[in-house]
Amino acid sequence: RKHLTFQNLQEHLERLLAEENGSEDSRDQVAEGRLGPSTVVLDHTSGFEGLLLVDDDLLGVIGHSNFGSIRATTCVYKGKWIYEVLISSQGLMQIGWCTLNCRFNQEEGVGDTPDSYAYDGNRVRKWNVTTTNYGKSWAAGDIVSCLIDLDEGTIAFCLNGISLGTAFDNITRGAGMAYFPAISLSFKESVAFNFGSRPLRYPLVEGYRPLQDPPVADLLKARKLLGYLKNVIHIGIDVTEGKLVEKDTSMWQLQGEPTVLITLAHIFNYFSPLMCKVYLVEDVLMTFLLSILERGGAVEAHPLIQQLLDLMWLLMEEYEVHECLKQLLMSLLRAYRFSPIIPDLGLQIHYLRLTIAVLKHEKSRKYLLSNVLFDVLRSVVFFYIKSPLRVEEAGLQELIPTTWWPNRFTKEGKESKEVKEESAEERLRRRAYERGCQRLKKRIEVVEGLQVQILKLLLNNKDRGGGEASRYIFLNKFRKFLQENASNRGNLTVLCPPEYMVCFLHRLIAALRFFWDGHKAKTPAALSSEEAYVPPQLFYNGKVDYFDLQRLGGLLSHLKKTLKDDLAAKANILIDPAELQAVTMDDLDEDEESATSAAQSQRPSAALAIGGALARPAWLSSPTLGRANRFLSTAAVSLMNPRRPLGTLEKIKVLTLRVEQRTREDIEGTHGNDGLLLGRPPEEPDQPITENSLLEVLDGIVMMYNLSVHQQLGKMVGVSDDVNEYAMALKDTEEKISRCPKRRRDIHEELLKSQKVFSEKLNHLSRRLAWINVTIYSKEKMQDIYWLLRVCIRTIEHGDRTGSLFAFMPEFYLSVAMNSYSALKNYFSPVNSMEELPGYEETLMRLAAILAKHFADSRIVGTDIRDSLMQALASYVCYPHSLRAVERIPEEQRISMMKNLLAPYEQRPWAQTNWILVRLWRGCGFGYRYTRLPHLLKTKPEDASLPSLQKPCPSTLLQRHMADLLRSDRDLAPSFLNSVLNQLNWAFSEFIGMIQEIQQAAERLERNFVDSRQLKVCATCFDLSVSLLRVLEMTVTLAPEIFLDWTRPSSELLLRRLAQLLNQVLNRVTAERNLFDRVVNLRLPGLESVDHYPILVAVTGILVRLLVDTDVQGTERATAVLLADPCFQLRSIQYLLGHAEPSALAAAAPAVDKRHFSLHTYTEYISTEELAKVEKMLNHLSEEFKQAAATTLPTSEEDLCPICYAHPISAIFRPCSHKSCKACINQHLMNNKDCFFCKATITGVDDFTKPASS
Repeated sequence: RKHLTFQNLQEHLERLLAEENGSEDSRDQVAEGRLGPSTVVLDHTSGFEGLLLVDDDLLGVIGHSNFGSIRATTCVYKGKWIYEVLISSQGLMQIGWCTLNCRFNQEEGVGDTPDSYAYDGNRVRKWNVTTTNYGKSWAAGDIVSCLIDLDEGTIAFCLNGISLGTAFDNITRGAGMAYFPAISLSFKESVAFNFGSRPLRYPLVEGYRPLQDPPVADLLKARKLLGYLKNVIHIGIDVTEGKLVEKDTSMWQLQGEPTVLITLAHIFNYFSPLMCKVYLVEDVLMTFLLSILERGGAVEAHPLIQQLLDLMWLLMEEYEVHECLKQLLMSLLRAYRFSPIIPDLGLQIHYLRLTIAVLKHEKSRKYLLSNVLFDVLRSVVFFYIKSPLRVEEAGLQELIPTTWWPNRFTKEGKESKEVKEESAEERLRRRAYERGCQRLKKRIEVVEGLQVQILKLLLNNKDRGGGEASRYIFLNKFRKFLQENASNRGNLTVLCPPEYMVCFLHRLIAALRFFWDGHKAKTPAALSSEEAYVPPQLFYNGKVDYFDLQRLGGLLSHLKKTLKDDLAAKANILIDPAELQAVTMDDLDEDEESATSAAQSQRPSAALAIGGALARPAWLSSPTLGRANRFLSTAAVSLMNPRRPLGTLEKIKVLTLRVEQRTREDIEGTHGNDGLLLGRPPEEPDQPITENSLLEVLDGIVMMYNLSVHQQLGKMVGVSDDVNEYAMALKDTEEKISRCPKRRRDIHEELLKSQKVFSEKLNHLSRRLAWINVTIYSKEKMQDIYWLLRVCIRTIEHGDRTGSLFAFMPEFYLSVAMNSYSALKNYFSPVNSMEELPGYEETLMRLAAILAKHFADSRIVGTDIRDSLMQALASYVCYPHSLRAVERIPEEQRISMMKNLLAPYEQRPWAQTNWILVRLWRGCGFGYRYTRLPHLLKTKPEDASLPSLQKPCPSTLLQRHMADLLRSDRDLAPSFLNSVLNQLNWAFSEFIGMIQEIQQAAERLERNFVDSRQLKVCATCFDLSVSLLRVLEMTVTLAPEIFLDWTRPSSELLLRRLAQLLNQVLNRVTAERNLFDRVVNLRLPGLESVDHYPILVAVTGILVRLLVDTDVQGTERATAVLLADPCFQLRSIQYLLGHAEPSALAAAAPAVDKRHFSLHTYTEYISTEELAKVEKMLNHLSEEFKQAAATTLPTSEEDLCPICYAHPISAIFRPCSHKSCKACINQHLMNNKDCFFCKATITGVDDFTKPASS
């Protein structure tokens, strides 16, 4: 045997590897029973294009139509075969086998034709033309193995390696029958196939072969070479002794031993090409690297992985390292995502530790960040912890052996907050359950800690190597990721699933706060993360890309035109005029290039002072960069160099860089350049906040919450609602069992069966809920959302101080402030109480101030965001806690808010403002202390947390402000009340018109349906009428002089209009057996809220206030005006107290209809004092009515006003001399200055008295 030297080492390795080839040749024959290419992929050319999206590797598929189907390129007709499907989403899919003859369409897929067979874990069924129950339900992250035995004629399936049993036997075989793997899937569902191109995850099924043969020869070579590699690492050369010694491999380092290095170079010569193959990376390299970490301890304690990565970069070609690292990370991601959950989450932890070890290697990390993590794979998956659908397999029964659920409920079905004595057994169960939840929490926290560690590596900005630090690469990729998810035009299928977003958000907040507070420790002047906010200049200096997201003031291009002077004056930013004229993107491009060259030719020195931003315009002409990701504020945004004071003419133009190409200088800035913080407005304090790059991460986090996190938080609450529903059902069943008579054994057995079903379901759900509460609604997660709320509040406050520049702020900041508060209040509340959060009261008050100030802010133009602000304020005043916060904001802000609420209702969405005023009054009005209408009380146990179903909590403080405003501002009251009366007139008229149509439809003999939308609109008009009447009652009560002090110019007119409307309403609602009565008695679904009580007590409240609760003079004036109105009928007032009219019509009415409305029957809702006032009012009006009837003289028809035909003519118009009564012309002049008759402009109105007849 020859001595082995470096000269013949090459031959020796070749000889060793050739031995494997020899033994392999004999085995490498074409497997019998299979037809088609040896590399099995999905057949994307078989006519399913457009209905499905197939990945580049032809193994992944996403549904892009109602129900799309696709099959593989290879089929089998003999033997036993297996392939695996990795389920990425748990929706509607049918997975299995089909033949070439099967024809599928958008309704029928695999399993719907005679020769196709499928398993559907979404509906837990198997399909072959007909369907029966089979298997278990699958979840995202599961692996389905599909097995076919063509010798026996059976098809079976496994879920995560556990057999579900034979699904089909006696399948069709014989000539022309060959089976292809196939799948049908609905829109947005996604899976990945593994036919054998990667090691099967569950290959344990005896005798079955994967459809694609493993690369056996390469596998043996790779294992052998890995063995040699281990030997080299394991053995060292003792130079003094001249012999080989064994070494501890874990601490091995590549220390200048040329012998070792040359030996390794020879091994890598053969090993490198193999490491570009997916199968070998997963089976050989990943397994080896995982084995290094298996000894436990911190990842830092295993430097060998770093050394091996150094070796790879040193000894492999660059393209080989790139491919190898890409495949390694993809394998890790798949392994992490598709590992089953076991109680200690050991598998997930194992894969995350290796991911950290790889990312610790700086060169590898930068390559992966630049080219793989966001470009090739969905790295967000690494931050997700999937929640188990099947509790048993996840081992939650061992972890949480005792289950518990709330079992004390209020009438509305909400968990009761009252502390009743729980029994000793209940207490033990609850505590055991809580201990189980704590154990689970500790395990999940380990995984979360590792995920945060990964993000800390990606956000590292202290890299020692050359080139950009990881953080800046991450920032650019992160922005692009946000853009893909924010663009509505984007493909729905590339959107990141919201459940991943939630986890990513929390881990990113943890990593961000770690670096933020780290910076604070080094720079004491900076802010801590508790005081974090995003400074306003980010929104207008064009340094951060907000894509095409809406700004508070509208579109960015519009804002740049309208606010260019403010930008120049406040922030030293000049907008290039060429940009404002640019019409198309092409114009913009031309402007950019000319601007760049101009700026460079004029000021080379200034360009350098700004950190070389202008010295790199190469990206402008790059042919590879598409326009889709270009900044919106592309063209030249300019700035002045000296920071303060303003006014010098040193104005330079600079281009905002493309998002993908920004460097550290562009973001952090240098001594002569503020980077992201360019253009600080004078209102902003001149103190460092934190590193600029962290501000951009923070901004991205806020955007992420807005994109999909909030919706997902709302969605997951469903599980706790289910627990409450089942718990109520169980409690109900147990009560029935205790009441069941002993002789009824049959009922007793049925009830016991129900009890068993409910208990099992609750055991399952309470364990699942424990998982969700730990991963989504834990106290720490709540604090994250609370921190985000406070960040938004501070950002809005800082932005608000910049005056007109506030319009540049993206809308999502206001949305997140409102939504995060709503999430804390509604989604986290059953588990954690919001009141315990630090600074909660102050935060509530600051949010109240934002809502109060901005709901009518002229700088905000978007109708959607204005509506949201209005709704948030409306919801805020419904709850005592938040209403008190509104009362605590500074007085001038409160008064300003009330003034905005009292603005005329025309030209704006007024229904919400009216509702806010009604809520502030509810509890003070006549008979207005109800939460739900009296006639609905027993029938509808709705969700008790709805804003509209809160107990009345009036605000006397805000009522006082309203009264002061109405009294002191002479113009405000008439314009406000005129608009309220106009809207009431409209709403009630619409309501009456609609109930006429409904009544006609209901009386037709043929079968008919009343449109449910029409009923809804009708009920809304009724509710609006009632709430407008309540606002009038509020006004009359708080400031009666507006109607009764006739020294005010418009009070008499307002009183007449009010009387006219009240009489109209009373006449329509109180007439016996009339339209209103009949529609109420129909009790149509959708018109539940339409009833006599709400509208009549509102009208009564106004009348009592005018006729009983004022001084003598006021009562006289109100009485006179009311009786003078031609529509007044005393019987309408008598109706209120149930005094039926003694007419023949009433006598003829059948006995059933003789149930009269009367306020006396509502003793729970109306106090005795209130009833006494109504009696007093009726007596007073009866007396006055008799006297008025005795003194009234008949008026001839010619003397009546030609408009209303109710009052005598009393006014003559200048200059046209047409005539009418004063009431008509005064009301007309409030809205219009043209004459009724001839359309001439009226310049004045004089009194008119008819001359006495001669």
